[in-house]
Amino acid sequence: MSAEQRLHERAGTVRSFNRFYTRQIGVLHEHLLESSFSLTEVRILYELAHRPMLTSSDICQELGLNAGYVSRVLKGFEKKGLITRIPLPSDRRAAQLQLTDHGRETYLPLSDASQREVVAMLKRLSEPEQHQLIEAMHQIESLLGDTDSNYMLRDPQPGDMGWIVHRQAVLYAQEYGWNSEYEALIADIVAKYLRDYDPQWERCWVVEKQGSIVGSVFVVREDEATAKLRLLYVDPCARGLGIGGRLVDECLRFARQAGYKKIILWTNSVLIGARKIYERAGFELVEETPHHSFGKDLVGQVWSREL
Repeated sequence: MSAEQRLHERAGTVRSFNRFYTRQIGVLHEHLLESSFSLTEVRILYELAHRPMLTSSDICQELGLNAGYVSRVLKGFEKKGLITRIPLPSDRRAAQLQLTDHGRETYLPLSDASQREVVAMLKRLSEPEQHQLIEAMHQIESLLGDTDSNYMLRDPQPGDMGWIVHRQAVLYAQEYGWNSEYEALIADIVAKYLRDYDPQWERCWVVEKQGSIVGSVFVVREDEATAKLRLLYVDPCARGLGIGGRLVDECLRFARQAGYKKIILWTNSVLIGARKIYERAGFELVEETPHHSFGKDLVGQVWSREL
């Protein structure tokens, strides 16, 4: 199957999910939440209830709606006494929109009904399934929405190490075609870290964003004077936020504080993004060795940096 055919197949999967989810939340009903309002009309009411003094242009921009359509909806709201217009002092042709008391009285039952429907949907799932659903929604929002630079670094928690092995194995199989040999390697590295962990000399950082793990890195003891950086990874959904550089900086800071004189790492030449991070952090390439691993012909590289 060609790349174009795979793309069309994935597009079909997305469309199938869209059809499923619109049925799930009742979007296909003529009126939403057994009210006289459509989905878009309820969404505009929501914006006006939570963000007072919006203009018609603000609503068009926020929701990606046609100006003519929004104008018709707002005129209908005015006829029903749901909103009032307050002319802008700086431009008498434009006006800020505000819900009237009647508008708020109309909106609140809709908000309550929506909350009840979602709670009822979640009650059908177990607690772990609810967490899984929310994490999947965060993932979709992160991939398709605007870039959110908020993330945090933390210590690993129970279950994180298994996820790190799983995610890296999947990621490198998808991006580079590496086979299960790589999964075996990272499983061994992580198992050794857990088995022999010495907090004076070793450290792991996990990156969390919107409740999901999106990156990690390890520092382990190579010898008395040398630290080794291992398994740096940043999930595709979080790339471009500077997370990789931040993780490497944390490794350097920890290695200095621990008393190491040098830090090294092993990588492969095909990992261009990671190599750029190492170069920016002051690492130098000291050794290259061709090898056949993970089902591919590769060039292994050792990078080093004095501390």
